[in-house]
Amino acid sequence: MRIKRTTPRSGIARRTRLTAVATGLVAAAALAVPSANADDAGTFSSAQLAEAGDAVLDADVAGTAWHVDPKTNRLVVTVDSTVSQADIDTIRREAGAQAGALDIERTTGKFSKLISGGDAIYASSWRCSLGFNVRSGSTYYALTAGHCTDGAGTWYTNSAKTTTLGPTAGSSFPGNDYGLVRYSNGSLDHPGTVGGQDITSAVNATVGMSVTRRGSTTGTHSGSVTGLNATVNYGGGDVVTGMIRTNVCAEPGDSGGALYSGTRAVGLTSGGSGNCSSGGTTFFQPVTEALGAYGVSVY
Repeated sequence: MRIKRTTPRSGIARRTRLTAVATGLVAAAALAVPSANADDAGTFSSAQLAEAGDAVLDADVAGTAWHVDPKTNRLVVTVDSTVSQADIDTIRREAGAQAGALDIERTTGKFSKLISGGDAIYASSWRCSLGFNVRSGSTYYALTAGHCTDGAGTWYTNSAKTTTLGPTAGSSFPGNDYGLVRYSNGSLDHPGTVGGQDITSAVNATVGMSVTRRGSTTGTHSGSVTGLNATVNYGGGDVVTGMIRTNVCAEPGDSGGALYSGTRAVGLTSGGSGNCSSGGTTFFQPVTEALGAYGVSVY
């Protein structure tokens, strides 16, 4: 199971506006802005790219995600189906002199958190997926998404809520998207596996890495990492940073589920667009950050 750490917010109220998130392949749109304020090679400095990223954040358009592509030396801004041309114009205006650093592309569907949830875990009013079982000494926990643990008290292993898993022990969202649930039911097994895959270590993602995601709604799907350090604006002030961008699909309820590469833990499902029929873009919280924040380890 995966657990997330939440900052105090009205989690249940916010859940009423959460929609299912699924990942899919990005349909690149020819919306790139002509180069401006770059050198003769059309490249931008790290300072200019950072300024462009700050401008996109300041524009505060829900349904956008952005990351630096080191191959093109541009800030790739992915916009979902809810983003209008007027919204895109707003982003460009906000970028000002650094508008030329933006490569804007569209993706199908709507960016949203995948509330609903490898194995399903249940809070009072929603379902998510467990990411990785972890431990600190002799105490065992489950890592999941922070938007899942946000506002959650006790977790259960079944929809009838008759078998207790344990309480939320930590939650961080927005900004981050990870949470922690402590096993309090001594009768439950908590193997260090994802499905049938043994997990023995945790690593940082790299672009092009082959990865697999497991969630309680759609099961197991594979793909690759397409970007790093992405910022995603889900709307309503729910902005997360430092995300892993992939072309692995996901749907509602897959939130918190494990992203892994062989025996290595990589990330926790945050959100995205699309579904596992048409594809989409999905974002993941790096698991190494969550492990470090809680002082726990995979096993």
